[in-house]
Amino acid sequence: MKHISDHTESLVYRNQGFGTPLEPKGNVALLIVDFVAGFADPQVFGGGNIPLAIERTRFALSTARQRGWPVAHSRIVYAENGSDNNIFSLKVPGMATLTEHNPNSAIVPELAPEEGELVVRKTVPSAFFGTQLAPWLSQRAVQTLLVAGAVTSGCVRASVVDAMSLGFRPLVLSDCVGDRAIAPHDASLFDMAQKYAAVLPFDQALAAIDFAAQRA
Repeated sequence: MKHISDHTESLVYRNQGFGTPLEPKGNVALLIVDFVAGFADPQVFGGGNIPLAIERTRFALSTARQRGWPVAHSRIVYAENGSDNNIFSLKVPGMATLTEHNPNSAIVPELAPEEGELVVRKTVPSAFFGTQLAPWLSQRAVQTLLVAGAVTSGCVRASVVDAMSLGFRPLVLSDCVGDRAIAPHDASLFDMAQKYAAVLPFDQALAAIDFAAQRA
């Protein structure tokens, strides 16, 4: 297959009207997708740039707490008896081992939830599908949703697409999301920036939020 340069690809998208900037607006919340022990461990589901993304997310989480933003976390949690196994666990059988008390399903200690933060348990990629996340955000009048987590090409992307579909403004923190392989990470960031979300490193996202607040 003939390779098309990144520049040419970007030009095609731009000429077709993709990639319009999406500015922060209104109340802000932070969603941390599946930063659990199993995704931090390269011997389980981890690898790539996930450790760096976890480290960077520590700063994003601290800032969110300081500013009083709502914070939600997600975990993949299957039933011990296999009663809720599904197509996701059929495609990736190891997912079904992420049960409530399996240490691999626990949120990493450095990002451990605090009182008042929502923890969503899910058995599919999206943190929204079949959970209380959307109404929880709506009750807090959230419009802009910062997204961190793993993996960029899987549960992060699925959550971003659902966030956009539900009317939230996703802002993917590019230095706070990670994947076990860099090629799908980069491709997914490009795709989300073109169709579904704003994609910025955390420092730039924070500056954009502050600028939007000053103009409001």
